[in-house]
Amino acid sequence: VNLRALTSWVGIARLLAVLLSCLAFSLVASTGDFGGPYGTWCMFSWCLCFAVTLLVLLLELLELYPALPLSWDDFTSAFSMLAALMIFTTSVVFPSTFISSPCGGSKCARQAVATAASCLCFLAYALEVGLTRAKPGDISSFLSTVPGLLKVFETYVACLIFSLLDGYASKAGLQWCVAVYSICFIITLLIIIFTIGRCLSYMPCPLEKLLVGYNALAFLMYLTATILWPLYSFRDSQRREDCGKDCLWNKRLGVTFLTIFNLIAYLVDLVYSSRMVFIRAP
Repeated sequence: VNLRALTSWVGIARLLAVLLSCLAFSLVASTGDFGGPYGTWCMFSWCLCFAVTLLVLLLELLELYPALPLSWDDFTSAFSMLAALMIFTTSVVFPSTFISSPCGGSKCARQAVATAASCLCFLAYALEVGLTRAKPGDISSFLSTVPGLLKVFETYVACLIFSLLDGYASKAGLQWCVAVYSICFIITLLIIIFTIGRCLSYMPCPLEKLLVGYNALAFLMYLTATILWPLYSFRDSQRREDCGKDCLWNKRLGVTFLTIFNLIAYLVDLVYSSRMVFIRAP
């Protein structure tokens, strides 16, 4: 039994994440008000992060993880980053969707405490990401480096974009943007899977040089999408006065901002991966 899995700073952060995510979904479940796609997403995020983090703690406590056919450090780094992003999104979506104003009574109190627990859970996962992030010059675990963490961020933002896509089939410019989102999502996800599955040695060229070329191409593709998506989405289109949260105009605005976020992420990723190849490499 490896007690350090629970007593180290990383272990304490994981314990807090388990307790806080459990508290969040338990309180929300007790209210019975989590229907619809947004409520389902929030409950799924809390439950998934609780279950996987608890499994990680048990595997490290019993020292069973070396028997798994994967890169453990890469897996835990990628999941902590993904969990931080999921819990952050949930901490914003849940109160904005389910807590109304004015708010009072036992149900409102439980929802407020669940929101606070979710925010603290995000901080716990963010602390884990900071504690496990690779130091400068250390690339033994790729997904714990800045480019590796950015890969998880880029994939997650692409998933959010897919959830908002609607009404793009009639315009060729919007179809190109969807193709950009899909191609970059698939390639980035494959890089993450190959890294965790220890399959990088089968690649015909070094990973660092491959990443530089891919990041440059992805940045250019997202640059075109950043220009074309708002150009074709909002041409001859105005926001209606009764436009709610599921309004097509609002969805397209959300895709616009998420596209800009991923454009910046790929730019930063390109800079960091270029430094790894052209500055640090002999």
